[in-house]
Amino acid sequence: MHPLPDQPDLYAALRASGAAPQDLPALIAASPAPVAARLRVADHGLLRAILRAGRGQPAIPTAPQISAHLQGQSFAPLFRPDIASGPTLALLTNGEHPDMPAFSDRAFDAWFAAKGIPYGIGTYGEDRSVYRTAQFADAISPERRTRHLGIDVFAPAGTPLYAPLPGRVLHLTYNADPLDYGHTLILQHCAGDVPFYTLYGHLAATLPDLLEPGAPVAAGQHIADLGDWPENGGWAPHVHFQIMTDMLGQTGGNFYGVGHSSLWDVWQSICPDPNLILRLPDSAFILS
Repeated sequence: MHPLPDQPDLYAALRASGAAPQDLPALIAASPAPVAARLRVADHGLLRAILRAGRGQPAIPTAPQISAHLQGQSFAPLFRPDIASGPTLALLTNGEHPDMPAFSDRAFDAWFAAKGIPYGIGTYGEDRSVYRTAQFADAISPERRTRHLGIDVFAPAGTPLYAPLPGRVLHLTYNADPLDYGHTLILQHCAGDVPFYTLYGHLAATLPDLLEPGAPVAAGQHIADLGDWPENGGWAPHVHFQIMTDMLGQTGGNFYGVGHSSLWDVWQSICPDPNLILRLPDSAFILS
């Protein structure tokens, strides 16, 4: 087993190594001590996904099956009235709205309310400058995780959310760090015999009263309400909705909400476009 070189971006070195995912422990053992130490603290599920991609394989082997399954299903609306049935505003963050306060600025609430539009949409895959901080870095690469892995839907605090599809409660968690998810729900679902997951972040403190871990959830069931400041992590009221084809090494009721641009193909396999479920028109994601 060839050791990984000691370089700033170990994700790139892993992708280029040609190693198989099952060889990760041997690869770590063969590498210089500083490299091995960095790799040991990383999410090994993510590292194995990168190794698969480096060998020309799907980063998550079951991802194509899950995406095909979702494409063939119909879903209950996440909000009532359905987001797709009325006007929306694409809340793009890279200068498209020069006067728009940041989502973490309380002034955003008044700005959005003045638009008189029921739902604001934050897009999947957007490269957001707000994430170029140390909070979104790790020991494996100097690159920040800036690519948004979910779809955001902005609406007033307290707005109910409904399960788009049946499943069971995997995690009910309060992720308390500033600019984290706040109250968070993760549901587990099945695509045939293959599990996958949906995440709902920035929820209200009503969450533990509505659900409990392990409980079944029916499509159309009231599962959560949009949280207000600061119970939702310190953001304007919205839900971050995300699909995960694999939980990687994450077991504590949290999951990455943004990914690396250089690994975007890997992250798309881990977290495919949530519009597979929401079914919003293309116009929801662009400024008219």
